[in-house]
Amino acid sequence: MDSDQGPGGVRSVRRALDILSLLTEDQPVVSLKTMVEATGLAKTTVVRLVQTLEGYGLLWSTDAGYAAGPGLWRWAHLAHQSWELPQETLKLLRELADRRGETANVMIRRDIHRVCVAQQESPQPLRHVVRVGDELPLWAGASSKVLLSGASDALLQRIALASPHGRPHAERLREWADQVTEQGYAVSHGERDVGLTAVAAPLTTSSGMVVAALSLSGPSARITQDAIDEFAQDLMQVAAQIMSQGFDHPLGPRS
Repeated sequence: MDSDQGPGGVRSVRRALDILSLLTEDQPVVSLKTMVEATGLAKTTVVRLVQTLEGYGLLWSTDAGYAAGPGLWRWAHLAHQSWELPQETLKLLRELADRRGETANVMIRRDIHRVCVAQQESPQPLRHVVRVGDELPLWAGASSKVLLSGASDALLQRIALASPHGRPHAERLREWADQVTEQGYAVSHGERDVGLTAVAAPLTTSSGMVVAALSLSGPSARITQDAIDEFAQDLMQVAAQIMSQGFDHPLGPRS
């Protein structure tokens, strides 16, 4: 039996999360048999974990199996409050996406990753989509370059080591970040996804600290080199409007 303290306690938490992660939009109800097969755990262990999750309202027993429990509503409400941007900001994103015909995103940094906190999809059938809450690497991409503005050497080293390019990539990351400081925006062409181009501008606090990146992304065939300057100018103007509204996302970095 797992202990509630030390490594065993951590293992129990991971196992419980593994069970909860089996619930998806395509699979809203999961049977006990599926849990056992998917996790590879003993049935007795799964039963004990399920009983604990059910006791906290995180799982709900049905005739077909287990569904998300009502206890998750409270956490979902808290997450919604933390992640949701003001309607005025979302309106500006929607107008930007419609005006440029590409997907507009707002990204924040979380350690060596970037997280999408808002998005308005391109109105075109062929479009680039990152879901709100998706976590992406920081070693490439226009938004990453913006979010690395003012980053410490230690952070750049950790990001580089986690990239396919290794330690030497830290120097390139510093060059990209410095370039954003000089020109006020960043551009990427297929650095992580072939055929994808993105342009990004910083969202800052009143003190000038970068807390998020506002970007437009789409197929390189549409965001051509000739269009980059127009996209960048539009992004910087919208970023200024958002910042004038007092943008200060609670999940953004504080230092």
